[in-house]
Amino acid sequence: MGNSMVHSRQCSLPTRSLSGRNPAMLFSNGSGRRSVVACSSKDLAFSAKVQKLFDSVKWDDKGLAVAIAQNVDTGAILMQGFVNRDALATIWTLHFYSVGSVHRSPLIPSQINGVQKLFDSVKWDDKGLAVAIAQNVDTGAILMQGFVNRDALATTVSSRKATFYSRSRSKLWTKGETSMNFINVHDIFLDCDRDSIIYLGEPDGPTCHSGAETCYYTSVFSVLDEGENNELALTTLFSLESTILQRKAELSAQGVGKPSWTKKLLLDPALLCSKIREEANELCQTLEDNEVKSRAASEMADVLYHSMVLLALKGVKIEDVLCKLRQRFTKSGIEEKMSRNS
Repeated sequence: MGNSMVHSRQCSLPTRSLSGRNPAMLFSNGSGRRSVVACSSKDLAFSAKVQKLFDSVKWDDKGLAVAIAQNVDTGAILMQGFVNRDALATIWTLHFYSVGSVHRSPLIPSQINGVQKLFDSVKWDDKGLAVAIAQNVDTGAILMQGFVNRDALATTVSSRKATFYSRSRSKLWTKGETSMNFINVHDIFLDCDRDSIIYLGEPDGPTCHSGAETCYYTSVFSVLDEGENNELALTTLFSLESTILQRKAELSAQGVGKPSWTKKLLLDPALLCSKIREEANELCQTLEDNEVKSRAASEMADVLYHSMVLLALKGVKIEDVLCKLRQRFTKSGIEEKMSRNS
């Protein structure tokens, strides 16, 4: 190989050594960008530089480049083969992906094969694309819809940031790369037909370029009934929260105005707290007195409603509550309670 192995530290593509023990970096040779070698280095945050590096490789007419495996400790050249873009993306995706700042252990071969088979099972269209939907992991709200190719899906797995393929610009783009309103992906799901994908994640801010929380705020039924009206697509719990916040805003804007039970509770914290205690006791009675399921559901609805009025007074969103619940999923209740006291 001779001088072709003069390495240039121009890339930021974390991976792991072939042994799977130590962090490593992929470097392309400074002159021709036709070979790749693994060397140890501190891992770097995923960035657009990765995609630029992929684009800069001088793939041959078959889409291949030489790849050389080098022992990270001894420097010995272990083997030489060929890689295409998918193979290079697989090294990055499967050997060094992270959740926040916590790095997972390298995948064993059976897991690598499983992920590859999953990618292969996607029914990419004739342009190599599939529909991808971003959904809020806590609220269930559909945030946005876009398209992904294999590289975009691999990038999302590795960076844990929702990444799509722009058909108009013919390039990958990560939601939030300009606005900083990233969608932090917690999991990825394929549908039963393998032709659409869900990014289940937590948004850092508004998803829509308009500043709206989601890209879906035009209700067809509202248009039919009242004319066009901007109204976010909300599930039951969040529709209730929206109504409570609307009543709170009406109090601030024009005084009491039209009377409502919600406004009365908002204006009388003592009454509100007494109702929460009353409804919680009635919920417990449905268990103690062996009442029917519908009665328990009704009492729980009362507890939820009155508790959400209290949250509105405190300026706490129900999404914040659900986020707290999700964070406790992997922790025992006993450990969680002890951590509150420490």
